[in-house]
This record gives sequence, structure tokens and C-alpha cells, in this order.
Amino acid sequence: MFHSVIKGVGHYVPERVVTNEELTHYMDTTDEWIQERTGIKERRFFKEGVDTVSSMAAKAAHLALERAEMEASELELIVFATLSPDYAFPGSGVLLQRELGLTNIPALDIRQQCAGFIYALSVADQFIKTGMYKTALVVGSEIQSNIMELSNRGRNVSVIFGDGAGAAVLKVSTEKGKGILSTHLHADGTHAEELVMMHPGSNKQKRITSKMLEDGSMLPFMNGQMVFKNAVQRFPEVINEALKHHNLSTTDLDLLIPHQANLRISEFIQKSMKLREDQVFNNIQKYGNTTAASIPIAMSEAYEQGKIKTNDLLCLAAFGSGFVWASALVRW
Repeated sequence: MFHSVIKGVGHYVPERVVTNEELTHYMDTTDEWIQERTGIKERRFFKEGVDTVSSMAAKAAHLALERAEMEASELELIVFATLSPDYAFPGSGVLLQRELGLTNIPALDIRQQCAGFIYALSVADQFIKTGMYKTALVVGSEIQSNIMELSNRGRNVSVIFGDGAGAAVLKVSTEKGKGILSTHLHADGTHAEELVMMHPGSNKQKRITSKMLEDGSMLPFMNGQMVFKNAVQRFPEVINEALKHHNLSTTDLDLLIPHQANLRISEFIQKSMKLREDQVFNNIQKYGNTTAASIPIAMSEAYEQGKIKTNDLLCLAAFGSGFVWASALVRW
């Protein structure tokens, strides 16, 4: 039976560091207020004319390929997760393909927001398990700073999000008990409008109007309390689902890498699931919420820091707009 193993991980973040102190020049906030509510100290913003969603993805992919000791020409599939594609169409998958100098291989785009990377990982895993492909590149990349308004009106969203990219290279294996053990995907559109960017869209308005620009309806909206309430419920559920699927418990877990939504959410999960501090990896303090890129960036940094070792049991978990939530259990 075929299995997917993660052969290499990589990440890229833009050079520009934006501290909480810098944000105080644009809106009524403080470093203390932001850290108290989110745990974030700084984030990265893309450089116009230099960084694009696909170019950042390519840099993350090159590092992942280097660590996998593979060439881009060996890839047979690209699965690209983002809510902020380079263009409305075509998708960023084909642009990444071009950046890597590839032709003909399929490129899929996944729009599952903060759970996008795990959804993409699951899609690639299924293709490899069936024997259709032997290698795949899974990417999460986001540029969100250009859709946020740095003002009092946009404050609740703009203090949280940042830009960056992460990637993982998957390869087929027949070794039992290694690689991606299982993925668990969920969605419930009941509260879709509680974390949303409605315009431009075709739901209620067919055309962009000057009123949308004036009243802020083209900006992302987040009901923070609703998101927090659902996140702290769904995270433990989907983590336990993955563990129970393999008759494992939290004591078997070497490292939990949660989507970096809010440090307070991660702390709540750690406490409620009785996990040790060294069992949970967080880097939101440096990068903010990078949506589909957050898990692969964190996974790459954890690997760099020696916190992921051979035979370690990892759980990846995410919750986000949709609402969508997901987990993946991985034996490194």
C-alpha cells in the first residue's frame, strides 16, 4: 500500500518587519493591547514590485526541495492553498509552476482559508495513495497586507494578519506507519459571514461601487468573539479525532503545530488538552496570522530548530473562515 511521506519543508517571509509600535502610527492601538489580545509582537508585509504570492511560494518550495534532496523537475503535482491569489484568475498554482520552470504537470488551487494547507495536504495525499502520482508539492502562500486598511476602521483585522509562504514536498513510500497517517476535514457554512470578505463578489453586488469603498464593505470582516468561541471548540475536537483514529492519546504526541490564529487560542488548547509547553509550537509572535501559510511556515521553523526529529508524531490542526477545520497526523 502506498503512503505519503513529507520529504522536505521550507518557508519564506518578506523582509519588511512591521512592529506593533509601527501600527500605532496608523490607528488607535498600543503594543500592549495587541500582545494582550493576540500574542503578536510583529508581522511581515510584502514589498511591492518584489514579492508576489507565487514568487514567495517558489522561494519556500526551493527550500523544501533542497531539504528533500530533490529537483523541481521530479514534481508531478502542485496543490496551492491561498485566499489571496495573484489574480482573480488564473489560479496561483499555474503561476508557481511557471516560477519553478515546469510545464504539463497539474496544478490545483485550494480556497479553504486558514485550513487551506491541511486540505491541500489531504488532496495531495489521496493522489499519492491511489498511485496516480509519486511526488507532490503542497504550498500555502498569502499576501494579506494589501487587503487590510491600516486605520481605526480596519484595526480588528489589520493588527492580526501578515504575509508569508510555506511548502512541503511529498513523496510516495511503502513503509508502514510513516508519513501522513491520516487527515480529517470538516466544514460548516452556517456562520460563513462571521469571517468574510464579501466584495468583490457575485453574491449581492454585481459591480464594485464607490459606496463600497466609502463604507468599508470591501474590507475583510471578522466577528472575533464568534471565531474564538468556535475555534476553541473545534481545535480539540479535530485533534482528538486524529489521535483516536489511531488509538493514540495526547501523551503520544511529540508536537502539535496549530494554525497560528491567535496565541490565546493556542494557549487555551494547550491548557484544555493538558499538553506540555514543549508539545505545542507557536511562532505567531513573529509573523501574525499568515492564514494558509501559517502551518507550513511553523513546520519549517520547527524543523530548523530541531523540534521535529525522525519518528516524531506530529499533529497539524487548523480552524478558519467558512467555518472550516481540519487536522493531520504525521509520523516524521
